[in-house]
Amino acid sequence: MPERGEDGNWPRLRLADWTDTRETLHMWTQIVGKIRMAHAPLLNHWWQVTLYVSPRGLTTSSVPYGNGAFDIEFDFVDHALRIRRSTGETRALALTAKPVADFYTNVMNTLNDMGIQTQISATPNEVDPAIPFAEDNQNASYDPDAAHLFWRQLIQADRVLSAFRAHFTGKVSPVHFFWGAMDMACTRFSGREAPVHPGGAPNCPDWVMTEGYSGELSSAGFWPGGGEEGAFYSYAYPEPKGFADHQVPQGAHYDKTLGEYVFPYEAVAASKNPDATAAAFLQATYEAAAENANWDRQSLEQSPTRLNHHKAG
Repeated sequence: MPERGEDGNWPRLRLADWTDTRETLHMWTQIVGKIRMAHAPLLNHWWQVTLYVSPRGLTTSSVPYGNGAFDIEFDFVDHALRIRRSTGETRALALTAKPVADFYTNVMNTLNDMGIQTQISATPNEVDPAIPFAEDNQNASYDPDAAHLFWRQLIQADRVLSAFRAHFTGKVSPVHFFWGAMDMACTRFSGREAPVHPGGAPNCPDWVMTEGYSGELSSAGFWPGGGEEGAFYSYAYPEPKGFADHQVPQGAHYDKTLGEYVFPYEAVAASKNPDATAAAFLQATYEAAAENANWDRQSLEQSPTRLNHHKAG
């Protein structure tokens, strides 16, 4: 069974211990993410569809609706899905073991009762098979301890990725949770266009990937795969020659099948300084992309402490 750790530690959660819950939660986040996508204006690279780590779980952040707004949050502390409108109306649905079909019906009915009229493409993306949400009675598990620990893993990933993001002043994404592949991500861009992406993600139109990968990039993040307890990852598009041969921290490696660097979460969590270990991986794999593709690093990188001398005065 998953073990709770003290707040602030890098929690340990074996993938084998929460496979069923992970699959169910993946579908639940897709439903909520698609609700945000239905109402938020299109941003470059689909940045308007993501979720964000919050002090309670995962949130859509504020979503525009009419002349107001709403948000939806997975609360992995009290295990509830909270929906709030700027009108002051709030609802909470218990997060308990239930089929995806029931979760989908409950959420959509609640939105309708709150006056938030919503239509989504009610079939999951980037998974195979893609069972329509309303028909998915197969995925129906929810282990609250595992969900809580996964969220706490995401907190650690969010912290180190946010610190990493602060070193880049070029075009860079927020640190956000993509529900398609169920991963945290932060993406840096060189400023140059990229060749048209070939697509190929399961049950996802190729034009979706074309929009997502329209610029030359280096992307890193964390997802519950690639190791016994998940993994940090990093890849480049297009991948420059020499990228896969760059020196990276011990324990990390380039996975030819995935086409990306992988650093198992357990190797990070078990190190003497997990924050520094993860940061070293992020920096090394970014340099693998930037150096081999001749990015203009001098104009794209800055120290996040560059204004500290003003604060000291």
